[in-house]
Amino acid sequence: MRLSAESQALFDKALQWIPGGVNSPVRAFRAVGGNPFFAVRANGATVRDADGNEYVDYVGTWGPAILGHAPRVVVDAVKSAAEHGTSFGIPNPLEVRMAELVVNAVPSVEKVRMCNSGTEATMSAIRLARGFTKRGKIIKFEGCYHGHVDSLLVKAGSGALTLGQPDSAGVPLEFTSQTIVLPFNDVQAVREAFAAHGPDIAGIILEPVPANAGLYLPRDGYLEFLREITAGHESLLIFDEVMTGFRLGLAGAQGRFGITPDLSCFGKVIGGGLPVGAFGGRGEIMDCLAPDGPVYQAGTLSGNPLAMAAGVAVLEALADGSVYKKIEALGQALSDGLARAAESAGVAVQLQRIGSMSCCYFNDAPVHNMADAMKSDRDRFGNYFHGMLEAGIYVAPSQFEAGFISAAHDEATIGRTIEAAVEVMKAL
Repeated sequence: MRLSAESQALFDKALQWIPGGVNSPVRAFRAVGGNPFFAVRANGATVRDADGNEYVDYVGTWGPAILGHAPRVVVDAVKSAAEHGTSFGIPNPLEVRMAELVVNAVPSVEKVRMCNSGTEATMSAIRLARGFTKRGKIIKFEGCYHGHVDSLLVKAGSGALTLGQPDSAGVPLEFTSQTIVLPFNDVQAVREAFAAHGPDIAGIILEPVPANAGLYLPRDGYLEFLREITAGHESLLIFDEVMTGFRLGLAGAQGRFGITPDLSCFGKVIGGGLPVGAFGGRGEIMDCLAPDGPVYQAGTLSGNPLAMAAGVAVLEALADGSVYKKIEALGQALSDGLARAAESAGVAVQLQRIGSMSCCYFNDAPVHNMADAMKSDRDRFGNYFHGMLEAGIYVAPSQFEAGFISAAHDEATIGRTIEAAVEVMKAL
């Protein structure tokens, strides 16, 4: 692999003008050492850097690239939309089509409001939950990342966890005083929280499959329990499906597990790689939003035609279910292959997967929550990351991020990845 001289030069320049040289912290490679490469092109299942090196990509722009990079159907849709105007600030037909697709795909969603990021979606859903219930407190779980919303940036995952800073400076205590933080998969902790604060709890927000502290699954019956206890206390259950929405199936994690939340948050896949967010739910709740109700939410670029065109193209391509069947099988093959590679090398790992999402924890016990995830050997993961990168395989530059497979991956790509892992695992 050629030296990354051009990427290094770009990073040196970026450090002069951009904090940390990056516009999102986990990109900086701080958790694994070294400096990031700079991407100049991505197509299908690969990404190419400024020095001409090509990598098989399992980050997939952190989830949206379910069809692969630059799929023709999305590129054509964006080009066509751009020719008619990049932004209107006026209602446009693509917004209506997007809303129709989301509502028809996700049974719990009767109405949906578009915004510009997952952070905006969760922030708005929290405000709406408080406005609807007229209560102040929110329960969230350790390791569940809901964007950089002040009140939710407590024991969060994603970049904050990667950098060893589960909390953030600049967030006054008053902003988080209404947030109750509990361990994930802990039924008793939730019961105790409702026993102490039930009449004041507006709702619970969670990633139904936490994918920002690596990836771990809800225990059997856990999501059902959360549905029951929130309903019993007239609180709302909010699913943050920014990661899992339209990734684990058309109805997301809620469809996969058979749970009906009151509100749901979306992003990533529904934008086809462009900035996007959305939140939706029961009609009576959504009708509390302005202009019909007292809960204010707005955005100049919300529902912009480029993001809507890209998202509509993706959702229409996913409609027949064939993509999900393919990436589910590839996900299973990859996890099985990585497990064999680790076992043959005598390296302790936990391969945790659902659908096309997975995580390889360097841990000798299953991971069910953030405390378990934090026991992982981060130094060993860093060596694994760089070994795979040298072999032309790009995985997330953090032990605490999920990986993604796209429809552009194939059996040969998976085979190449497993072959690289066999050699890298031996070297650990």
